[in-house]
Amino acid sequence: MAGHTVYTLSEVSRHKSKNDCWLVIDGRVLNVTKFLEEHPGGEEVLLESAGKDATKEFNDIGHSKSAQNLLLKYQIGVLQGHTSKNNEQVGSTEEPKKKEMSAFVIKDDLTPKYAAVVEFAAPLLVAGSYICYRYLTLSS
Repeated sequence: MAGHTVYTLSEVSRHKSKNDCWLVIDGRVLNVTKFLEEHPGGEEVLLESAGKDATKEFNDIGHSKSAQNLLLKYQIGVLQGHTSKNNEQVGSTEEPKKKEMSAFVIKDDLTPKYAAVVEFAAPLLVAGSYICYRYLTLSS
């Protein structure tokens, strides 16, 4: 989130009217003034959370992926000192550390291919032989 303006919660709290509505979700400062009339739940829901951190309310509703993508559209900055889910400072000026990809190697199995067939077929042959033996000895 480098390059975004950093706001404090007290700065966000000054914007809680219908004509100037900001809120915070997951450390993102959003200006949702233009979205008030479009919000499917009605503008009242957003106005109740205006000027505050609405992360809990946003997550409790279970918004769709498209709604979550709208956060980026209305984002104007980040909340100072907010820690994201990845324990990275959202409002810090440092670049987040890139995660390294971990990998593992599957070694070739040195067992011959026919061994798997034998391991599968041998118990079946033993079981089948026993069933045939029991059938033949009981019918006599």
